[in-house]
Amino acid sequence: MIYDSARWAATLAGRRVLITGAARGIGAALAARLHERGARVALAGLEPDLLGPVAAACGDAPWWTCDVTDRDRVHTVVDEAARALGGLDVVVANAGVAAQMPVIGGDPAVLEQSLRVNVLGVHNTLSAAGPHISHRRGYALSVASLAAALHLPLLGAYSASKAAVEALGDTLRIELRPWGAKAGVAYFGELDTDMTSRGFGTEAAATLSQGARGAMVSRVAPLKAGIDALERGIARRSRRIVAPWWVAGALPARAAIQPLLDRTVQPSLRRALEIAREEHAALTTPQADRAL
Repeated sequence: MIYDSARWAATLAGRRVLITGAARGIGAALAARLHERGARVALAGLEPDLLGPVAAACGDAPWWTCDVTDRDRVHTVVDEAARALGGLDVVVANAGVAAQMPVIGGDPAVLEQSLRVNVLGVHNTLSAAGPHISHRRGYALSVASLAAALHLPLLGAYSASKAAVEALGDTLRIELRPWGAKAGVAYFGELDTDMTSRGFGTEAAATLSQGARGAMVSRVAPLKAGIDALERGIARRSRRIVAPWWVAGALPARAAIQPLLDRTVQPSLRRALEIAREEHAALTTPQADRAL
């Protein structure tokens, strides 16, 4: 399929976009793509040493260090971004973390931090940006995951948090309709980012993958596939954004696919769980106590 970049560039030019989690991975690549298409971007993230260069490459875009779990800080940053851009048309709630966690014997702190960042952080972002994007060109995008719909061992904390993100995004879409604004949810399989490599770079994950070869969820897609989908979806203000392509079919078939996944992972599951209970797996993005 030929990707029609010129078509989306015409639609995105001049859009005022705030992206959280913009220091690396999907957020940084999306910022670069939207800037290239003529959008005006503002960036928020936890790592100033990475965020500054991303902003510089996006035409010296305004940027802020921001811990999305800090509600007051998020509201301040969103309001400042709106002032810097002269308003907001799009907010992309992209900031997120992941780490393996067996439900039995896993570290409950992983679940707690996943919920703080992935759920409360998304809510803080959407709540703060909502008044700014409540107009007929407005659009709010919540970045969930295929893990919101299909669930794998070791990913209980991540899946639970992303299922909540899906629910928040769907609810916001309904609530924005009276103002003519729209909201969407992004569902990605595994994309080639440092988050993916860190999340799956554990002994437990490697053991699980060895016994589940051929499972579609173990295939890592190029980051470009996700950024192309985001560009197209933001231009259209889409209800659902997916990447790679097969995720579109997996979502409505989730009830049929889940039992197949359950069986696929069984050969090495017991050993993987034993390893995971002893293995310390750090969160995929370093966290700050309070980034100011």
